[in-house]
Amino acid sequence: MNQAITWDSSIRSFLEQAGSADPTPGGGSVAALVAALGVAMSAMVGNLSQGEKFAGIREQIELTLNEMDSLSALCEELLADDIRTFGQYMEALRQPKGTEEEQVNRRQALREATYAAIEVPLRLLRVCRDGMRIAAAIAETSNKNVISDLGIGAILFEAAAQSAYLTIEINLASVKDVERKGEYAERSSQLLLEIGQLKESTMHTVRQRIAG
Repeated sequence: MNQAITWDSSIRSFLEQAGSADPTPGGGSVAALVAALGVAMSAMVGNLSQGEKFAGIREQIELTLNEMDSLSALCEELLADDIRTFGQYMEALRQPKGTEEEQVNRRQALREATYAAIEVPLRLLRVCRDGMRIAAAIAETSNKNVISDLGIGAILFEAAAQSAYLTIEINLASVKDVERKGEYAERSSQLLLEIGQLKESTMHTVRQRIAG
């Protein structure tokens, strides 16, 4: 068993453990880290869009930086939650199933663990959507010298979102409740659509400013 991964782990140790035979950190944790990198890139652009030259957008930049701080904290929380929910699912699998009562309890535990494993990437989709909205809001007015970094942030947000969506899809495959399955599918696909539209709009502005 590898040493537990936390937000304070080194990049090297995270990469080593993500590439190992240990199932955690897995795709959900990697997606949370990628989203955090999108937050970092967007925050960097905000931090470099301050001073007298950017006095007209000072309040917007301050709001951007505060919101990005909050999103970064959420990414840290979601990385830990992804690892925790995997452990919850494994615990449910190990529950006894010798009697009818044990089988009922085990099925309930597996159902709850599956829902938890869907809720975490669903929350990450919302983080990516919110991060993309914030980045899009400063695309036209932030420091042109680092506008490519804002575009990189948008690309990272979309990559994290696509990754989270895949995690939702694979867990939805085992959901038996048709109504709940449909709700999860609709909510996640709508978020992914919003993220894709925001990414395209942001990248259009980024490329226009690079060209101009």
